[in-house]
Amino acid sequence: MESLIENLIKKFGQDYFRKIQNTRVGLAGAGGLGSNCALNLVRVGFKRLTIIDFDVISLANLDRQFYFVNQAGMAKVTALRDNLRKINPDLEIEALQERIEPANIRDLFKDCDIIAECFDKAEYKSMLVQELLGAGKLIVGVSGLGGVGSSDEIMVHKIKKNLILIGDLKSDVSKKPPLAPRVSIAAAKQADVILEYVLNNGIIK
Repeated sequence: MESLIENLIKKFGQDYFRKIQNTRVGLAGAGGLGSNCALNLVRVGFKRLTIIDFDVISLANLDRQFYFVNQAGMAKVTALRDNLRKINPDLEIEALQERIEPANIRDLFKDCDIIAECFDKAEYKSMLVQELLGAGKLIVGVSGLGGVGSSDEIMVHKIKKNLILIGDLKSDVSKKPPLAPRVSIAAAKQADVILEYVLNNGIIK
């Protein structure tokens, strides 16, 4: 039986696959966006991940996050690491149960080539961009994914050379709650943009 790695090498070619494997992606948050983005990244061959979140799993999270009933009460970063290793046991995951703040954010993501912004709250999204945009790393954030329907409005917006925003840029999750379909679409688009960036030598069309 062909392995996951053999299958991906066949699809990408050895050189491109090596680029994917050598890239470290940081995920700021391990909730609906972070857990599903990580899932997609691992399925296309990313191996080196830094996952940071202070929270633990509640049963209410299961409507849109990549966790299971028996993991309720676990740290999200620990459970996500375990779930991802069921896809690829050879992953190099740094799982940190910490709150991301202006005082520590640069140090937490210093070894990452790309950062997926996966926060729930707008103020934390803004903080991440403000603190890390000048570092020259690619930031792939999300703005506007709440509600149901109109999923074609969840688009990729190139804001700056190293800042991409995914979403409809208007739906407010406090008024239109985040639900699995649109959250999963946005998370998959985050992973797709990251993959494109790596394969195209830092170019997003």
